[in-house]
Amino acid sequence: QVQLVESGGGSVQAGGSLRLSCVASGYTYSAGCMGWFRQAPGKEREGVAHISRGGVSTYYADSVKGRFTISRDDAKNSLYLQMNSLKPEDTAMYYCAARYLCDYFRRFSQNDYNIWGQGTQVTVSS
Repeated sequence: QVQLVESGGGSVQAGGSLRLSCVASGYTYSAGCMGWFRQAPGKEREGVAHISRGGVSTYYADSVKGRFTISRDDAKNSLYLQMNSLKPEDTAMYYCAARYLCDYFRRFSQNDYNIWGQGTQVTVSS
């Protein structure tokens, strides 16, 4: 069964940190590119971070640049998102997603992602 399972969400105060994890199974994880997305209540889902095959390159939304770090461990079929200096506006459901075909000009094109996790909630209080 092809799936992505996220974990690591929770509630923290502003300025705190969380590390999200995403474990893949049922397909060749190392062959694809990966992304983290988030959706806040009443808002559209947006791209947060993207990582290429082998972790060669990363890309971030301006809103998280310098605070979040995406990484992957292909030996463990795992994707991570280290989130530091969290702000209340980071509150959202966070999703990891996988795409078989990488297109660096369409890193956050959600329709291009083939597999989605169920999400993990992050809540940041002021």
